[in-house]
Amino acid sequence: MRRGDVLAPTCPSREILQHVTSRWGVLVLVALHDGTLRFSELRRKVAGVSERMLAQTLQWLERDGFVARKAYPVVPPHVEYSLTPMGREVGLHVQALADWIGGHLPEILEAQARSDAVARARG
Repeated sequence: MRRGDVLAPTCPSREILQHVTSRWGVLVLVALHDGTLRFSELRRKVAGVSERMLAQTLQWLERDGFVARKAYPVVPPHVEYSLTPMGREVGLHVQALADWIGGHLPEILEAQARSDAVARARG
């Protein structure tokens, strides 16, 4: 396959896009953008994520080639996660989206409030 087509129902790029843009996928990519983190550090940085969801998200992103996992043979176990070159590249796009949302947050919140007011008025 040369290039993916996310609009095609059977294209594998849909699943990859889902991993990258999932609630926790986006936040993990943003958190790892600043550098290597251990699992517990990553869990603290991505506030609200459960241990199970973080582990699953890391597995998806590792399988897709965006996250590198390095385990050290020590007791207790020491595992670090970092972005691969491809992960850094996609992370730049995700970070840009997060920055854009942050910069436009007042406008977005106003639009939500207007929409909510219209919905309440309709009853």
